[in-house]
Amino acid sequence: MQPPKTHNHIELAFEINSDLYELYIAILSQEGIEYFLEEDRKLLAYLPESEWNAEKEEAIKTLLEETFGSVPHFTASFMADRNWNAEWEAHLQPVEISDRFLIIQHQKEYSVKPGQIVIAINPKMSFGTGYHATTRLMMRQMEELDLADKKIMDIGTGTGVLAIAARKLGNKNPILAFDNNAWAAENAVENVAENDVTDIRVELLDAEEELVANLEEGYDLILANINKNVLDRILPAIRRHAPKAQVLLSGVLVYDEPWLKQLLKRIDYKNVKTIYEEEWLSALIEPSK
Repeated sequence: MQPPKTHNHIELAFEINSDLYELYIAILSQEGIEYFLEEDRKLLAYLPESEWNAEKEEAIKTLLEETFGSVPHFTASFMADRNWNAEWEAHLQPVEISDRFLIIQHQKEYSVKPGQIVIAINPKMSFGTGYHATTRLMMRQMEELDLADKKIMDIGTGTGVLAIAARKLGNKNPILAFDNNAWAAENAVENVAENDVTDIRVELLDAEEELVANLEEGYDLILANINKNVLDRILPAIRRHAPKAQVLLSGVLVYDEPWLKQLLKRIDYKNVKTIYEEEWLSALIEPSK
């Protein structure tokens, strides 16, 4: 896998109240925006320069208008390639996911509870720092599962944190972790090495276009911490091509739980367990029969 040659981005700065950040992140992620920074009364969203055009701007405005009834003031600025990692890490502190898990960043001080699993994540703005509720929900669900002998696929791996967590929870089989963003895939490779875990294959793949071919390898558990729109498109394919696999998902707002229930009924999944934090949910599902 070749790393991206440049990391030029467009920064979208939305002037909104902080209590709306989580909701805006969920909505903006529907347009493929995955990287965010939260400041006082300003939410910063980042997308690759190559993806920013008049059509994308109009799509974002339309989505916000349909959701909120208006579009908040925002500016779009070019952000040249620079040492993003240092700037991103400066905003992060160790995150205690639970009594079982602690996520740390490189060279940050931390204290560990007895028996707590430590995962070192040095993010290049990739999703999965532990700061987002969906990451925490996924990891708390994983703690309750017997992962030892499962063959696992991690869709939209981001920093690779879920694949790394699976390995540290005792999973013994090869893991496929992939993302459609070269920056994220590169970062996941680095984090796998940082945590000294093995047999995690990180690939630059599209979750929709290349999913079926990879499902044919046979998987017992599929991790999918991705947005609602992508879940809507890939869950039917997973049901058809991995008919016995469990799916652990997040990236769904509690307001969209009725949609999720209808989708699961339509494609014949049953809900094993759902947990909640803030405005988000995570569901463990499996085929009804």
